Amino acid sequence: MAVLSVDLAYSRWSNLGIVLLERPRPPHPGLGLALNPILTTPSGPELGNYSIRCEIVFWNDPGPVDANILAGRLNHLCGIRGVRVLMLDGPQAWKSSRNGLEHARVSERQLNTAAKTGLPGMVKPITYRPFAEFCLDVYDALCRRGWRRLETCDQPGHPQERVLVESYPFAAWKSLGIKPLPSKRRARVSDLAEAYHALRTLIPFTTNRPPNHDQLQAIVGGMSGLALEEHDAAGARIVGNPPRREEGHWREGFIVLPMPPSRPIGMRWLH
Repeated sequence: MAVLSVDLAYSRWSNLGIVLLERPRPPHPGLGLALNPILTTPSGPELGNYSIRCEIVFWNDPGPVDANILAGRLNHLCGIRGVRVLMLDGPQAWKSSRNGLEHARVSERQLNTAAKTGLPGMVKPITYRPFAEFCLDVYDALCRRGWRRLETCDQPGHPQERVLVESYPFAAWKSLGIKPLPSKRRARVSDLAEAYHALRTLIPFTTNRPPNHDQLQAIVGGMSGLALEEHDAAGARIVGNPPRREEGHWREGFIVLPMPPSRPIGMRWLH
């Protein structure tokens, strides 16, 4: 089972953080087979053979990112890798006019997000609008290709065919009990190294290359997608109200956060 996690960006393709996360199953008892990590960046016995494999995908096309082209590429990548859960760090909808809040979706208020998505065309701060509209275009373009937004939190472990899940890396770090990674403009190399080490200590994973800021954000944001795919209700926290159509626009939508493992994460399949 694999999950694709994307830290969205629209100004340049190289600013996208795209990571495939996969946790291999242990071999069937008695087969005598070993699952050796195919990705080699971390080392050490604590990672073992059952650590999460994070495959970083990098696109460096010229020009700004086109939402429809990006959706097509993500859909194709998910198709060839058998991905059914696609995590996207960006707003999926506008706020409902009936949610009781003035400027934000319920999920944004509950997580106190830095930016708020209001009624259609309205955001805070105003500079957030191009990015918000780009994100909504990506969600819609993927839905035209057969995906759907996560619809229920009653059974967070229940598999849904080709589901779009909104992530929020800043809150994901906090949910895991780790100091959030500073913004890209403010993050130093030491901040990146500290966050990388803290996350690997809590949740063992391997990567095929050292992650940059965008890719590390995609990794932490995607951890909850693995919990959904693995039917692990305790591994994810679902925040907000379900998405719905209202006056011709998508409104609200859940944000899903990872929860810290209650037992060694690599042993989940051995129960």
